[in-house]
Amino acid sequence: MSGPLAHIRVLDLSRVLAGPWASQMLADFGAEVIKIEKPGEGDDTRGWGPPFVTNGDGTRGDAAYFQAANRGKSSVCIDMASAEGQALIRQLAAKSDVVIENFKVGGLKKYGLDHDSLKAVNPRLIYCSITGFGQDGPYARRAGYDFMIQGMGGIMSITGQPDGAPGAEPMKVGVAFADIFTGLHAVIGITAALYHRERTGQGQYLDLALLDSQVAVLANQALNYLVGGTAPTRLGNAHPNIVPYQTFATADGYIIVAVGNDRQFREFCTLIGRADLAEDERFASNRARVEHRAELIPLLQPPLKTRSTAEWVARLEAAAIPCGPINRLDEVFADAQVRARGLKVELTREDGAVVPGVANPIRFSETPVAYAKAPPQLGADTEQVLTAVLGLSPDQIKALREDGTVA
Repeated sequence: MSGPLAHIRVLDLSRVLAGPWASQMLADFGAEVIKIEKPGEGDDTRGWGPPFVTNGDGTRGDAAYFQAANRGKSSVCIDMASAEGQALIRQLAAKSDVVIENFKVGGLKKYGLDHDSLKAVNPRLIYCSITGFGQDGPYARRAGYDFMIQGMGGIMSITGQPDGAPGAEPMKVGVAFADIFTGLHAVIGITAALYHRERTGQGQYLDLALLDSQVAVLANQALNYLVGGTAPTRLGNAHPNIVPYQTFATADGYIIVAVGNDRQFREFCTLIGRADLAEDERFASNRARVEHRAELIPLLQPPLKTRSTAEWVARLEAAAIPCGPINRLDEVFADAQVRARGLKVELTREDGAVVPGVANPIRFSETPVAYAKAPPQLGADTEQVLTAVLGLSPDQIKALREDGTVA
């Protein structure tokens, strides 16, 4: 492996999305990631389909969902419920730099795989726990899932059509928003902890919670409430602090118009044939436009319906007014910019199956991401990892297979 973290080994005890998202990014950065899975079952998301990839022999493989968060890893099947399996995982932890887990609070203690237990065998270990609500507080022992966290964490209260509009109801984001942000926060925390360890030699414990991450990324909306004292409400595709900054219907669909300053607003009004609006004191400044949103938007809508989305995009871009279409995913991956940036990647497994993926968005000048390993089939790397990392002999591995400790 190459990359800025090529010297790091990650023991991944997590499953589903938040933890695997974090470990996949670490793998993209060059870390060796060993994913521990339950024999015969593996990560739940292997079965979260359709769609499913096709194996090299033509049989049905794992779900696309699993492929989204597990490239670059080695799959090792170990029975964590057995004393022998627990001993193997502790040995792997002793030779690792990072452990990521997303069991319920205290769930790994009975296996001797909690932070205190693993710190005893590896004081330099960075141990990252991901839960719904964190390790303390009144909700700590509750199960936490992305959908409910989006509701509890506020994002659904500001997402969706406003009350009284057609289809009005709180709306979740179309991907697992809280899981993904928690995974990214985990990567940030882990890399910071690794840097701290380089300077001090100390490992440490990281406590990540989906709810914490969800609240943390409320950004300006959180501050709108904390400063203004009024809870923001759903505005559909409109912006709470900038006007006009929303979708508009065109002759054949929709366009996003993102006017960010008064100069852009004047240019926009001239372009749509309503230059007079920029001279109206109700709309002359962004603050005034926010206050008079209800009067302004109906005046902008009719002119935009006179041309197609493509025509408006060409005209507005020529005037340096931020805008864009609303693309379906097939249009996203056909887009010239997306293609030029290489955001679709393809990885070939040892069995010949080709698995598509989405590129890591971080570009390093000196240590580029290398997409060398497709998401693994269940247990594909058990023997190789136990041999290379723990030095077990073929006979020892055979015995472990026979008693069901590994698969």
